[in-house]
Amino acid sequence: MARRPLVVRKLARLRRAIARWRKAGDTIALVPTMGALHAGHLSLVDRARRRVNRVIVSIFVNPAQFGPREDFATYPRTFAADVVALAAARADLVWAPGVADMYPDDFALQVVPEGPAAAGLEDAARPHFFAGVATVVAKLLLQCQPDIAVFGEKDYQQLRVVTAMGRDLDLPVKIVGAPTVREADGLAMASRNVYLKPDERAVAPVLYRVLTLCAGKIAAGRSAAAILAEGRETLERAGFRVDYLEVRDAETLRRPVKGRPLRLLAAATLGGTRLIDNVAVK
Repeated sequence: MARRPLVVRKLARLRRAIARWRKAGDTIALVPTMGALHAGHLSLVDRARRRVNRVIVSIFVNPAQFGPREDFATYPRTFAADVVALAAARADLVWAPGVADMYPDDFALQVVPEGPAAAGLEDAARPHFFAGVATVVAKLLLQCQPDIAVFGEKDYQQLRVVTAMGRDLDLPVKIVGAPTVREADGLAMASRNVYLKPDERAVAPVLYRVLTLCAGKIAAGRSAAAILAEGRETLERAGFRVDYLEVRDAETLRRPVKGRPLRLLAAATLGGTRLIDNVAVK
């Protein structure tokens, strides 16, 4: 039977555990999550496990990154099952603070990122989002003091924002990106996929198929503007409401510059479920 990870809810206890590990010479990784864990999350834990002695997985549904009409109250919460899955994945500690501990009544500071956080992608549809993400990630990194922190590439703009924050604030942590884990039909694994109705779930992989098709045509030298217009039309015909389908510089998320790596990113809503995905252009 897999060993259950230590579940910690208070900062003082977390710091005692970290101090013991550091005294023993252990290296530490953090995998930040909002719970409702799936194989994509567990692949991050596995990647972390292979690089360090101790793995912390945070589970915190962060209210600061949800807008007033978003799904904070109904976001999937499966804590008991998550802990069982993390035991099998050999995580050492689950950091599960409460909202009042992360954001007490007198909490008065926010990290407001720019650069890749102001690229006209997720930030255009959700202007509150990256301040909430940057603030909570900064807190988690300071609380857990990891050597590395592992983030999935599915949330690609988020990965670029967190990487830039770590660099610009001289945080003593290496941000590690990990490849998107997909279902057999190509749909990127995501906690919100449980919202998809059966007929919507059958259509959802079209998003990835359009991304890969468009990326291939752009890599072959065809006009990006024309290809992206075709891609948006294909998604709309399939029943998606498209927020964006854009090709950007893979590091800065600015408009493409010749000779630099590119990333194709998309967000689209199917029924009541908003899906995001991205692929490299190569």
